[in-house]
Amino acid sequence: MNPFAKARTTFACVCLLLGAWAIAPASPQATEASVRQAAETAFAQLRSGDYAALYEALPAASQRRITRERFTSALNRSRRMYELDRLEIGAVGVAGDAAAIDTTIYGRVLEPMQGEGKIEVRQYLMREAGRWRVVTDDRAAVRRILAANKTLARRFPTGEPRVFIKQDGRWKRISRTEKN
Repeated sequence: MNPFAKARTTFACVCLLLGAWAIAPASPQATEASVRQAAETAFAQLRSGDYAALYEALPAASQRRITRERFTSALNRSRRMYELDRLEIGAVGVAGDAAAIDTTIYGRVLEPMQGEGKIEVRQYLMREAGRWRVVTDDRAAVRRILAANKTLARRFPTGEPRVFIKQDGRWKRISRTEKN
């Protein structure tokens, strides 16, 4: 075998191996890491006030329901009510192009009262156009995601966010029916 044929064969084998690696399913750890990264990126955009970029993290269906201008305007109006501090990520579940992630968001409430607060919320994501998109406040989309992914639905059922304020050094849960 001449040297060029040998090099061509070696090159072809390397290309086949790289191609097989590129189309092989990602490991669960890599997929979970990409979901975590998507949630962290969305939180960073929310925290910094980069609402136009955050809008891009919404699925196309959500973008059709609300314009970028209305989305950014609503978030700008609410910004005086809170100051975000940090995000903690708990359990992550991935099933194909759907994911669920348990998060705790810490911050300071500025209006109508002042104090430390946290929200424990399960977030759902869907892979669309090669990116994880955060499905926010779209119960119909979440139902579709969970209906198509029974294992994910069993492990990460829907639930209401849990809101807490810190009083006397302890977290006190605020229920939706409580009035201030």
